[in-house]
Amino acid sequence: MVDVTTGMMIGVPRERVAEYASDPDNAPDWYQNIDSVRWETPGPLSVGSSVAFEAAFLGRRLSYTYQVVEFRPAEKLVMRTAQGPFPMQTTYEWTEAGSHRTLMTLRNNGEPAGFSRFLAPFVGFMMKRANRKDLARIKSILESGGPTER
Repeated sequence: MVDVTTGMMIGVPRERVAEYASDPDNAPDWYQNIDSVRWETPGPLSVGSSVAFEAAFLGRRLSYTYQVVEFRPAEKLVMRTAQGPFPMQTTYEWTEAGSHRTLMTLRNNGEPAGFSRFLAPFVGFMMKRANRKDLARIKSILESGGPTER
């Protein structure tokens, strides 16, 4: 089992952080490993939405589709994928932490299958490291006034 939770304080109001982070189209801007996103269901994001991602992690190309299983705007987003050697659930939570401050928490958990299960401790460590970088990137983007042109 891999279960990694990472949090970061962002000096921007909760609604703005959540709006930006919960828009899959923004993922390639702040997720270091995500190269592209493709909506498989019409937007806007809601429970039941499906979004396909192309990514690279630990030197491997990954294609996976997340389905939104819980969405409370400005509070919580839970997405799940069941395909591939590493079925995963990703949870974003946004907590107001004072005036114009938000604690964003990113949690990834899943049960690796097959050979991948032997790599779970290493994958967890690398995931935590990547999550810290991704949260630092979203913090930088939002605290500097917003995203740059793609």
